[in-house]
Amino acid sequence: MLPRALILVAAAAALHAAQDDTARRIDEVFKQWNKPGTPGAAVAVIEDGKLTYQKGFGTAHLEYDVPITPDTVFHVASVSKQFTAMSIVLLEQDGKLALEDDVHKYLPELPDYGHRLTIRNLLQHTSGIRDQWQTLGLAGWRLDDVITQQQILRMLFRQRELNFAPGTRHLYSNGGFTLLAEIVARVSGKPLPEFCDERIFRPLGMSRTHFHDDHRRIVPNRAYSYEPASGGYRASPLNYANVGATSLFTTAPDLAKWLDNFRQPKAGGAKAIARLQEQSVLANGETIPYGLGVSTGRYRGLRTISHGGSDAGYRSYVVWFPDQRLGIAVASNLSTFNAGNAANQVAVICLERQMTEEPPRAQTVARTFVTLAPGAIDPYEGHYRLADLLIQVTKKDGKLLAAPLGSSPLELKPISPVRFYAEQMQAEVEFTPKAGSGMTMKLTRMGGTVEGERITFTPFDPKDLEKYPGAYWSDELETQYTILLREGKLFADHAHHGEIALTPVAKDQFRGATWFMPEVTFGRDAQGKVTHVTFGGNRVTGVRFVRR
Repeated sequence: MLPRALILVAAAAALHAAQDDTARRIDEVFKQWNKPGTPGAAVAVIEDGKLTYQKGFGTAHLEYDVPITPDTVFHVASVSKQFTAMSIVLLEQDGKLALEDDVHKYLPELPDYGHRLTIRNLLQHTSGIRDQWQTLGLAGWRLDDVITQQQILRMLFRQRELNFAPGTRHLYSNGGFTLLAEIVARVSGKPLPEFCDERIFRPLGMSRTHFHDDHRRIVPNRAYSYEPASGGYRASPLNYANVGATSLFTTAPDLAKWLDNFRQPKAGGAKAIARLQEQSVLANGETIPYGLGVSTGRYRGLRTISHGGSDAGYRSYVVWFPDQRLGIAVASNLSTFNAGNAANQVAVICLERQMTEEPPRAQTVARTFVTLAPGAIDPYEGHYRLADLLIQVTKKDGKLLAAPLGSSPLELKPISPVRFYAEQMQAEVEFTPKAGSGMTMKLTRMGGTVEGERITFTPFDPKDLEKYPGAYWSDELETQYTILLREGKLFADHAHHGEIALTPVAKDQFRGATWFMPEVTFGRDAQGKVTHVTFGGNRVTGVRFVRR
């Protein structure tokens, strides 16, 4: 029999070898950035309260060739939201507010939208509040401008309409979290950065973490933001001076300490951790896997609590595996870096034996298709308005096809006489007849369901182009666009953005050639005169500009 001391030495050696192998495999995930002259990333892994891995790859500041280390400080964008959410939960525990309170109790400057709007709605992106970045874009701002908290609040407080009635949809809104930061400040008497430092960062030992509300503040060991350009890189500036939705400055190891708070909650306690994980339930009973500033879900069979972030060239992702008591934090300063994918690869290295097999991508869900009688699909043809999308459904060679207007159509394969499946989108489509000749279309895919009715569609007539030019003003956004007609083409001209090409889609409907204006719809009075234009799409359903 081997002496006990020898057994312990052998066990320690085996453990050390296993740890070395894990570290080597994680290094391999990031090897393409493990060189000078390229932006990169920092990663930290924490298990049962112990940092088992922390390392930096690539360069934090290309101008001065400063390497990324575990101590490098990154802007982590929307990873910030869970800290704003925790601040609200802590104030609830203090008895100073309730998640079901109407936000007007704390923010009386917000207009009355005719619906009850709660703090929970803001936390779970079910508020209908327009996204602040897209709305700022429509207002003429560039995202590399200096954008302050007060400037965003001024814009939000002038918002006269919601995207939808609160609680009826889930649509990501950064604006909601800026409003939450203001609620924290008013209720606690302290700005969000100070409140978080006192109640979260210091108790958890997050000594290199702060909310960055002053773009002039000097931050030691800071990583700067980059994007690919001409075979190399160029700066992707970020000058935010606002907090709540974004602007957390931190390190990967500090984020790992926060993740471990889900195991041993020093900040907030077990009740606060449970509160953060409460999923959103819409008015129709549908459950959305988004809690309070975090996403809840599964990866390869294991439960997860996670969130990602993306601003300028910064990319970040944190994920906590509660049953395995393991967390992973990844932060990068390169716009093309996939932080979520990198974190998942690290998770596989650490937890693969406990994970289920990854299903083949093309066969995520097995479907059995049926053959329909001739003419069975005829009643479904037409144009459908689904939230921000105008979907055209057609038939060709006995097949049903669908796509957003102007895009390449996808085949809808029949599962039943009323249900179809679009394999490329991994989406299910269901048609429901209504009274008369009406028809409803429901599209379900990962991330939620959207439903809409068939509409009367009028094709675009080039003769209408002459009716649109003029100046259009939005009192909400305090800005103006001039619609120009030149050589048979329409443009929306703004003092800051310049000319934005508008491509016709249907009568009075255009597609804008920019991220903040994907949909453009002109409106008319009873006499058919063009009186206004609505800009929107994506996270803003529409802002009305009145013709002057």
